[in-house]
Amino acid sequence: MDILQSIDRTRLPKHIAIIMDGNGRWAKERGQDRVYGHHEGVLSVREIVNGCAEIGIQYLTLYAFSTENWNRPKEEVNALMELLVNTIRKEVEELKKNNIKLHVIGDIESLPEVCQRELAEAKEITAGNNGLNLILALSYSSRWEIVEAAKKLAKDAMEGKLKPEDIDDKTFHSYLNTAEFPDPELMIRTSGEYRISNFLVYQLAYAEFYFTPVHWPEFRKPNLYEALLDYQQRERRFGKTSEQIQTTPQHA
Repeated sequence: MDILQSIDRTRLPKHIAIIMDGNGRWAKERGQDRVYGHHEGVLSVREIVNGCAEIGIQYLTLYAFSTENWNRPKEEVNALMELLVNTIRKEVEELKKNNIKLHVIGDIESLPEVCQRELAEAKEITAGNNGLNLILALSYSSRWEIVEAAKKLAKDAMEGKLKPEDIDDKTFHSYLNTAEFPDPELMIRTSGEYRISNFLVYQLAYAEFYFTPVHWPEFRKPNLYEALLDYQQRERRFGKTSEQIQTTPQHA
């Protein structure tokens, strides 16, 4: 049976988050520089975005550039920013045609102005789409996001807009960059690393983790389907017992 046919489309995660790791290592293994790996990784982005849209995933968050990535060599950072701009320009019409809506989370103001303009334009062009929600995490880190949320909460409390004792999980979530999205149910990390690297720490509290040794430039639709099959074989209990889960529908 084809791997795609093995997937139960009634039990898909609404939201998948991916740490796209291994571009540099993949390039080095081939005697190329790291930038070459980033360019090749764009092909995987295109295929996985289309794959998620085709199968019916509602939200896909891609960890494209972390706040820590600013510490990489200047040449690599500049190349990544140029690649980001060029990719958005090339792909925005395809996103529009495929009914994909673009969102961005992170410290966007820290990006070069040309990146900010291209992102704003792409978001505007795709704003009317109602298919897959593609969320790019750019200049993003969870610690940055949580600190920013805490600052806004403190400011609103000082101004009397809310009482500290009224702050709960729902309130805090509304101050996060991801306030308009459901939390991911599945987090995929490529290239064999077993950590989440400051990515959606608050939101991944109940996500299933899937780690694969495949480097991101080689990650394609069959790899995505394997991750989905693995996800569907897991029991999501949310603190309950297996017996309780068997008598009620599982969260999907």
